[in-house]
Amino acid sequence: MAEGARETLETDMLIVGAGPAGLSCALRMAQLIKAHRDSGSQPPTIPENIYVLEKAGAIGAHCLSGAILDPRALRELFPNFADQGAPLESPATSDSVLYLTERGEWRPPITPPFLHNHGNFVISLNKFAKWLGERVEQAGVSLFTGFSGMEVLYDGSLPAQPARVLGVRTEDKGVDKNGKPKANFQPGIDLHAKVTVFAEGARGSLTKQLVSRQGLDRGRNPQVYAVGVKELWEIPPGRTTAGQVIHTAGWPLSASQFGGGFIYALSNTLLSVGLVCGLDYIDPRFDPHNAFQQFKTHRYLSRLLEGGQMVRYGAKTIPEGGFYSIPTTATNGALIIGDSAGFLNSQRLKGIHLAMKTGMLAAETIFEAFLKGDFSAATLMNFEDRWRSSWVKEELWTVRNFHQGFEHGFWRGMAHGALQFLTGGRGVRSRYPARAGHERMKHLSDLPAQAGFANVSYERLKPDGKRTFDKLSDVYHSGTHHEEDQPCHLRIADFDICNHRCTEEYGNPCQYFCPAAVYEMEDDPGGAGKHLKINASNCVHCKTCDIADPYQIITWVCPEGGGGPHYDGL
Repeated sequence: MAEGARETLETDMLIVGAGPAGLSCALRMAQLIKAHRDSGSQPPTIPENIYVLEKAGAIGAHCLSGAILDPRALRELFPNFADQGAPLESPATSDSVLYLTERGEWRPPITPPFLHNHGNFVISLNKFAKWLGERVEQAGVSLFTGFSGMEVLYDGSLPAQPARVLGVRTEDKGVDKNGKPKANFQPGIDLHAKVTVFAEGARGSLTKQLVSRQGLDRGRNPQVYAVGVKELWEIPPGRTTAGQVIHTAGWPLSASQFGGGFIYALSNTLLSVGLVCGLDYIDPRFDPHNAFQQFKTHRYLSRLLEGGQMVRYGAKTIPEGGFYSIPTTATNGALIIGDSAGFLNSQRLKGIHLAMKTGMLAAETIFEAFLKGDFSAATLMNFEDRWRSSWVKEELWTVRNFHQGFEHGFWRGMAHGALQFLTGGRGVRSRYPARAGHERMKHLSDLPAQAGFANVSYERLKPDGKRTFDKLSDVYHSGTHHEEDQPCHLRIADFDICNHRCTEEYGNPCQYFCPAAVYEMEDDPGGAGKHLKINASNCVHCKTCDIADPYQIITWVCPEGGGGPHYDGL
């Protein structure tokens, strides 16, 4: 396509991603504009010139979390949120922790203080994002769903270094799997803005480009991730009560792994059930989805789910690195907020309130930049000052070494966590070292041979279709749909590594770590070996492959806008 045929749209402010961070940023900006106008002053921009770009076909369709909401940021954004109909399914009514073994469970006499949820709410993040989106539309902000950002645009003509972010380019629609235009072809649009806010969620594809090009992670710990696999269940009444919150540790994860389970009661008959697994495990045969299915066979879960029905499924990666993994969050013409920057408290298992607050602080920074007419890094770096002097830094600082403390397994991690709790997050040193999760994965030949190591990681459960399910059945319940005839959005740099070297060294872990059966080792014609087949239409947009691949040769990019999961009610 000729470059000159591509349309360019100019706006004042562009937000990429309509999750809690991006929507809160847009809402706070609209509030500031209104307050400025109400004071008798002419605002420097208008809500209609705030563009929010969302790859899902509907607001909230790609939003997934456990989820327990700390309402602190919501209360700041909407002091009367209850009167405005915020969809908070139930206040948290009770907390408990279970340590599971394969055949039993142990309930500690004391629930750790950081897992107390009094004053918090059990929610559906999908419904909550929809509600925020309605407030955004009412405020007059321009919302564009079904558009994927594919490339960060820069203005390199200015003497300032690094180059100023100019905006983003959206995807070309109507391109076939061979990259050729179809009859319905529509070229992407270059969206230019005075300031661009990246709010894409964990491992955002544009944020990844920006951080790499600008070196924004220089001097930081590498970000580490977990993947959460979740199902929504309808169960018979009498098994639980609305607002009940249960967290689990132990089985089916081995003592060498980070993670645990959760059971959240949205109502007396509706349960969120999930398992979070750190993507820094060492056994390439480990399968998070398989472990989750095993989790549901535990006698405690079996009793809870017996006679119930699974209604929805989803998977999402979670940034767990904490304070020292947050990149520089401002550069010329751009800010990074929410999960895209790693604003998440892995000890409390909460990030929605941090996403919202960083979005609000970004809006306040940008509004000041509009008043000055200056969108350089020097001005936008006030965002760093804002979040570092707010309760965001206060909360993250006390857990700054939490995930890193589990480097050598669960029990030593618990000891580190206790010490960090007593020392305000310091532990045995002021800053614990960290490694990217994929660097910890071992070759098959190097795995420890002792009995009990990762004892469930490669034992494949045979699903019964009632309580346990295979990946394809779960993908069906995620509502995932992609246009089949489009370029593959999972880009492999070297298939030869996948088909030969990885097979020998790691046993092709992509076929295990993907919770949606996207990667499949298929027999070659004539039985000469196997080759990698990519079932891209199964993808639930969790980004696990981009993170966990030991060679880092898989790059997840956005498919055609509007495609992907539909996490209705999750």
